[in-house]
Amino acid sequence: MKRQKELEEARKAGLAEPELDEDGKPINPHIPQFMASAPWYLNEDKPTLKHQKNWKGEEKKETTWYDRGAKVFQATKYRKGACTNCGSMSHKTKDCMERPRVKGAKYTNKNIAADDKIQDIDIHGFEAKRDRWNGYDEREWVKHAQKFEEVQNLRQELRKKELLEKKFQGELEDVDGALRTEEDKFVEEEDAAFGKVKVRAKSAGGGESGTVRNLRIREDTAKYLLNLDVDSAYYDPKSRSMREDPNPEKDPSEKTFAGDNFVKQSGQAQGFQQLNLFSVMGGERGQEVHLQATPSQAEVSFRAVQERKKLLQKNTSKDVLEKYGNVAEKPSEEVKALRGTEAYVEYDASGRVIRGQEIKARSRYEEDVHPGNHTSVWGSWYSDGVWGYACCHQTTRNAYCTGEDGKKARLVTNTGNAVRDEEPPSPTRRNIPVPPHGAEIWGTDSAKDIDEDKLQKAIERQERMERANESNDTKKRQHYSGDEGLDVSAEDMEAYRLKRSRGDDPLMAIEKQKALLKGGSKQGYDFV
Repeated sequence: MKRQKELEEARKAGLAEPELDEDGKPINPHIPQFMASAPWYLNEDKPTLKHQKNWKGEEKKETTWYDRGAKVFQATKYRKGACTNCGSMSHKTKDCMERPRVKGAKYTNKNIAADDKIQDIDIHGFEAKRDRWNGYDEREWVKHAQKFEEVQNLRQELRKKELLEKKFQGELEDVDGALRTEEDKFVEEEDAAFGKVKVRAKSAGGGESGTVRNLRIREDTAKYLLNLDVDSAYYDPKSRSMREDPNPEKDPSEKTFAGDNFVKQSGQAQGFQQLNLFSVMGGERGQEVHLQATPSQAEVSFRAVQERKKLLQKNTSKDVLEKYGNVAEKPSEEVKALRGTEAYVEYDASGRVIRGQEIKARSRYEEDVHPGNHTSVWGSWYSDGVWGYACCHQTTRNAYCTGEDGKKARLVTNTGNAVRDEEPPSPTRRNIPVPPHGAEIWGTDSAKDIDEDKLQKAIERQERMERANESNDTKKRQHYSGDEGLDVSAEDMEAYRLKRSRGDDPLMAIEKQKALLKGGSKQGYDFV
């Protein structure tokens, strides 16, 4: 027993040869004992792994495949039970893949299709069921390879003839060097194909896609090396994406990368954003438009709205051009006739007219229209905030022209108003006392003359007035007379100044809380 264990350890360490089974194949020494030892009912004296295999089953060759397009029999007459359309016995009429004939082979006995070879292939293996190349004849690949080589050799010969013709014409010196350069370029293009990474990427439908291009060309600078500042744009190593611009202060013409969000703002991304916005706004307005539920309807509605919008803009632009004209177009004959004139006008160096009369170009609008027998246009005269006619000084637009008489009447009216304004006040008017100077009211200059007892009484009166104003009972409020407000002493103004609310005072809130706790005034400081 001890020697057996030592032998097993030596076999595991590779110092001794492994044990052989009945077929002469070595047995892995690392297989556990309970798997290597055969059951007692098999009566196996020699070491074997036969009990671990399906020794009762027969090996099936799953490399066979059906013959593609193989035919077995070509009939000349229609047979009973065959397809009524083509005449083949391999399928029924409803399974026929041939174009439906006007009159089937059952009635014409012409163009009878051959019978296809039907094979029953039973494949059980997992790999055999999913083998895409099962049944493929490798001789087909040899034919394609030979054809490709022949085409390549023919292209090289034609290219060599073209280069030789250029050499004879003196345009090229070394033909072999030019051929080697073209071969090197072809090799570089082949090497560029290795930039693709073949991965199995899962799609949204549950399937898998084929090759996916590499996320970064190895010759390019990595995104995280464009700006080494820690506070710069964030780089996601998992998706290799950097959404923000790593160098926003850099000149756009010198940038090689402006962030992944730059791609989202170009191409068809903006169109999709406009479509999504149209769907959301249409749903809020009560329209039955939903981009996820009915994407085709939403896109059709969006296109219809865009077409109507373009048509409206086109009509608006057309109306503006018809009304104001287009400077880019050539002037018409009528405009040229208006511009051209034979009148002689002479100017001096400063631009003043010396001889002749300057004729200004007229616009398409009505000019020099004088309604109501006026000789000037409306708005040619302005006085005291009103507009009028310069010919008669009339301030009413629909009035008739009165000429110089209107000017004189206007002058007399203005003179009478000015004289009336300069007259002294009437003695029958009520004499209202003039309030004193601001300095005397506020007591700024006469602070020394303020009596403390009168000031305290004025403060109490001020508090009573404020409490009465704050009261909701309007019946207790006394009628205010304008004459009472004029008899204000310096002590009253000082009390008002001390008791008024000062919102800009930072200690105002603290003083209000103290006043509430003490039961004093709520509008300012307490004076005791």
